[in-house]
Amino acid sequence: MRPTLRVPSPVPARLLAALPLVLALAACGVTRPPAAVQPPVPARWTSPVPADALPHHGSAADLAQWWRAGGDPLLAELIEAAQAASPNVASAAARVTEARGARTQAGAALAPRLDGNLSATRSASPLGGTGTTTTTGTASTSVPPATVLQATLQPSWEIDLFGGLRASRDAADARLAAGEARWHDARIAVAAETANAYFAERACARQLTVAEADTRSRAETARLTGLSADAGFTAPADAALARASAADASARLTQQGAQCRILRHGLVALTGLPAEDLARRLDAQSTTPALPAPPVVDAVPAQALAQRPDVFAAERAVAAASGEAGAAQAQRYPRLTLSGSVGRLQLRTQGFRASLDTWSVGPVALAVPLFDGGVSAANAESARARYDEAVVQYRASVRQAVREVEEALTNLDSTRQRAADADTAVRGYQANFDAAQSRYQTGLASLFELEDARRTLFAAQTARVSLQRESSEAWVALYRAVGGGWQRPGVDAASASASTGPAAPTATASATTAPAASVGRTAPRP
Repeated sequence: MRPTLRVPSPVPARLLAALPLVLALAACGVTRPPAAVQPPVPARWTSPVPADALPHHGSAADLAQWWRAGGDPLLAELIEAAQAASPNVASAAARVTEARGARTQAGAALAPRLDGNLSATRSASPLGGTGTTTTTGTASTSVPPATVLQATLQPSWEIDLFGGLRASRDAADARLAAGEARWHDARIAVAAETANAYFAERACARQLTVAEADTRSRAETARLTGLSADAGFTAPADAALARASAADASARLTQQGAQCRILRHGLVALTGLPAEDLARRLDAQSTTPALPAPPVVDAVPAQALAQRPDVFAAERAVAAASGEAGAAQAQRYPRLTLSGSVGRLQLRTQGFRASLDTWSVGPVALAVPLFDGGVSAANAESARARYDEAVVQYRASVRQAVREVEEALTNLDSTRQRAADADTAVRGYQANFDAAQSRYQTGLASLFELEDARRTLFAAQTARVSLQRESSEAWVALYRAVGGGWQRPGVDAASASASTGPAAPTATASATTAPAASVGRTAPRP
């Protein structure tokens, strides 16, 4: 015999009567600080913007392929290798994964939770004890063993009366967006660092060529002067001066070679490439790499700075702090939770089996904070202080971004204006040295005049190499200052270049490789 007992499950009328009150309270919400603040952005740039850097010559997405535009594939490969090996990029990718998990948790807190429970109990006592007999007067009666099987589903839901859970979810969304932007900023920073290291090594190689030519020239002058002194045509003091000049040039050449090797070691450390392979490829490259066109600079500072991932991350940090302040404020108000259960219980004993369906609604619990020693108020005040800090940091990041763009534009304009003068100076000093050398060989000029001409020529050649390096650094600084090709979330994809790079890292992606997709954000490869 297996009877089944079922209990009807009508929803209590009082619960339905309380539903409008619950919905009305849920419509309420705490007042958060502003999630967006006005940044201190100037109306226009004060530094001159190159004509070929204005937006009509390209879009911000063109920066994704900016390194390849100069016809130097080695630089692009070095940047990709450095980004793959960078611990900063890997760390930023891990932060994105953490932020994505936090957002999932915050979003799940708004939805009901469902837990399952399975249990089985076998006992020889009808009350669940361990005894096996009962005694009535002088007689003992054996209690048959029984098996109780139970399966229940237990839903629970915290109703977001005052918007605290929604505020936490919004804060987690903002933290995720900021983390993805910082990941892109880390990639851009690595690209800029690698480019500067590469241009520094190329400039060192050019300076090494200048030093080698200067050393050969001084050594030849010392040899000829020594022969002349041995023949009695030149004073021994002039021969000693020539030997000293040659030794000085040889020492500079040795120092320059060591500096170039140190810079190559830096590139190896940045990229993780084998030193021998990198040295071979660098030796095969031209020492004067062609620079691409200047990065695109929007004439309106606000639009240019909107494409910087670090500024966007600071902006989203303000929104996250706003949400966290609202969530902390909501902790000071009542919290309403609703729970229940639905299950089936089955009893088995000596061939008898009975099943019972059970359900319950409740308890409906309203927790009202009455006294906590000021903890909730202190937490709300701390959250508001963190919000104020985020606002100050955001405005400071905008000012710093404006400064970086202005400095890059100023340096780029300065190097462009000085380039022609530097070339003219080298040509003039070269002609002067050639003439002085000819006069010295014919005895019409002194060794002092020759050395003075040689010294001014070497200084001019060194200054031109330094100017070329300064120009490349200004271009790289401008590339980074305008966002490195990153696209702000929500930008129309039609306005971007057809070539896009990696998206923000996913939870299953490697921290050192570019993942395949992101959540609603696209950004070209810097």
